[in-house]
Amino acid sequence: MNATILPRLGACDLVLKGARVIDPATGTDGMLDVAIAGGKIAGVRADLPVPDGAQRMDLAGAIVTPGLIDTHAHIYEHVTGDFGLNADLVGVRGGVTTVVDQGGPSALTFGGFKQFIVEPSQSRVLCFLSSYLAGGLLGHRYVDLYGPTGINVAAIVKMARQHPDLIKGIKAHAEPGGFSRWGLESLKLGKQAGRELGLPTYVHLGTLWPQKEGSGDVNPREIIEQVVPLLDAGDVLAHPFTRYPSGFVNADGSIHPLVFEALAKGVTIDVGRGAHFSFDNARAVLDAGILPTTLGADLHGYNIKYPDGGRWYRGMFTDTQDVVPSEDMADDAALPFSTPYGLHHAMSELMALGVTLPQVVAMATSHAARLLRMEETIGALRIGMDADISVFRVLEGEWTLQDSNGKQVVTKQLLHPQCVVRAGKVVATDSPLLPDVAQLAA
Repeated sequence: MNATILPRLGACDLVLKGARVIDPATGTDGMLDVAIAGGKIAGVRADLPVPDGAQRMDLAGAIVTPGLIDTHAHIYEHVTGDFGLNADLVGVRGGVTTVVDQGGPSALTFGGFKQFIVEPSQSRVLCFLSSYLAGGLLGHRYVDLYGPTGINVAAIVKMARQHPDLIKGIKAHAEPGGFSRWGLESLKLGKQAGRELGLPTYVHLGTLWPQKEGSGDVNPREIIEQVVPLLDAGDVLAHPFTRYPSGFVNADGSIHPLVFEALAKGVTIDVGRGAHFSFDNARAVLDAGILPTTLGADLHGYNIKYPDGGRWYRGMFTDTQDVVPSEDMADDAALPFSTPYGLHHAMSELMALGVTLPQVVAMATSHAARLLRMEETIGALRIGMDADISVFRVLEGEWTLQDSNGKQVVTKQLLHPQCVVRAGKVVATDSPLLPDVAQLAA
């Protein structure tokens, strides 16, 4: 365990007392206190004194970790229509200190993202820039905008070089709907931009758009077989647990062998939980010895409901022929929740499948920081790092978790946020996107 303290502890502003501190980056796991001074981590050790004038927060029975990082969210409000959620409802008010928008802003729309989403948010907001000039306009509903003619590599590269502090990668897709129209030409252009920038490309697997009429059935195995040779170390394959056959799991329950080839070459995996998570496919992937690297929740306005039962995008659908909703947007029956969910819920699901608490914490902290190339700033509780901290409880009992196929799993533990510290300031976790714990009781 790496537990140290600054010499001048007397200057601290806040001391978190008596929690179990889990910090995979430093190998820390024990009953410790955390001191914060000037928005930075000032100390981590047992029995820290609380100087005069400092705030004391007693957290007996709680878990304290580096600030959780959601590597897959959709938070470009308004520009992406009802698809985009509020950054702080997904972020600090949901128990998460850093939120990464996957493909909402583009080279054309990034300016608005920076001014209207990044700058006003309490949460730390980053993004993977869309490889398409359209970005996530109205939730990717106008499918014809996402072909190769809608990609400008030079524009992507220029924008990413101007904002390296906020743009951490490129978002692209490799799924049957796009494949039926353009093959992998769009992905290849996204990869070209990523290589020029030296940034990772985050690749969506599973289903997004319906297949083009008259194109015939796309063989999901063919997509994987063509995608993997395009990838480099550090690139990301998303949605390994998707219920759709275009993910990691073949129709017979086996894992596509090229997934192992991708892992061998240094490709990483992000859960991208979303509204197409399958317990059965997750079990198949985990049983094959594949543990995801990072744990994005993939929250957006098409996969949750308001607490009052309405949908975030109510009234959005039209009969216009050029608007093509994905299968996840088709009807309420496809939604897995009677209440919303979040990153802690996705962590709880993996724990129900046998992944340990320290492992899921690592996915959402140190591993995510490494993906973002921000290990020196976030993802750990080292002295001098930004004081981004998540505090949550492990609720003991019987809780019912349900996937997108309606399959239910009863678990004995449920993670639920209590508060966060963002840049040294305490923020309550009061987001309406958090699940109603009572409704999850078995």
